[in-house]
Amino acid sequence: MLYASKAKIVVDYSERLWMPRHLNLRQIEAFKAVIESGTVSRAAELVNISQPAMSKLIAHLEFDTGLKLFDRVKGRLAPTEHAMRLYGEVDRIFAGVRQVENAVDAIRREEQGRLAIGVMPAFAGPFIQRATMGFLKERPNVFCSVQSLGSQWIVDWLVTRKLDVGLVEAGIDNPYITFEPVMERPLVCIMPPGHPLAKKARVRPKDLADTPFVSLNPDNYLAHQIESALAAHGVALQTALIANVGPTLCEFVAAGVGVSLIHPLVASGLEGRLIMRPFEPTILSGFQLCRSVDSRNAQFVDAFAEELRKAATQISASMESALDR
Repeated sequence: MLYASKAKIVVDYSERLWMPRHLNLRQIEAFKAVIESGTVSRAAELVNISQPAMSKLIAHLEFDTGLKLFDRVKGRLAPTEHAMRLYGEVDRIFAGVRQVENAVDAIRREEQGRLAIGVMPAFAGPFIQRATMGFLKERPNVFCSVQSLGSQWIVDWLVTRKLDVGLVEAGIDNPYITFEPVMERPLVCIMPPGHPLAKKARVRPKDLADTPFVSLNPDNYLAHQIESALAAHGVALQTALIANVGPTLCEFVAAGVGVSLIHPLVASGLEGRLIMRPFEPTILSGFQLCRSVDSRNAQFVDAFAEELRKAATQISASMESALDR
């Protein structure tokens, strides 16, 4: 009986000694390094530990999880299916950590100023990049964030102070937001290279009567402008395709689906893939720079607005030269 009791004590002691422990961050870092580097030696260099220490961390991780994470193949570790599933979770955790680090950096830099910008998808490429870089050139310590959103979302985020300034389509209104018309330009007719209309110096409504047309969504303010202007000349569009944003529309025109009428700045960057011609009669189109009525960053918003106008002028000049070719 005493022997049995002693044996029981020995067994309990042994189980307690080898009981799996909670995972620790060092094991997770080692596991992630091995998966991403492919070998224990390179993983050890990344984590700045010795190769035996790295092997020990991986062995402890397998023991503590009760999972076979690697197959040993010719001296190398090959991740198992369990390992890849675990890596997916680990990668999400580290992505969250990076987000926290970014938030810490943003909070730290907010002491020096910040500007949250919202821009409609039509200008989420080279245009907003040029305007923002111009702003930051004189204010390198200001923390900027740029969000590409639909016009109504931009207005909503301005009201809730998630944004400081926005660029939205015409026709949007809100009593808590101030709107300034910007970048008003005549629409141009765009077409793929080699299109018959490219031979014309100017495109007129009658030229579009039997031509496949790529249009914006019918509920878009600009689409309504175009339809009304052409209807006044007795022209009904032959719509071949509808796109919800200007850049997508331009891509389909460049691919040869049809022609379209668009604000020239929307086609910026596609001069080599699109032919542009002036359209008569003139249809003016513009956008709106918007901000909260009681903007908390009035100084930065004013400075950014100036850079936006400057970028619009510079790009417009290059687009006008393309019209003359």
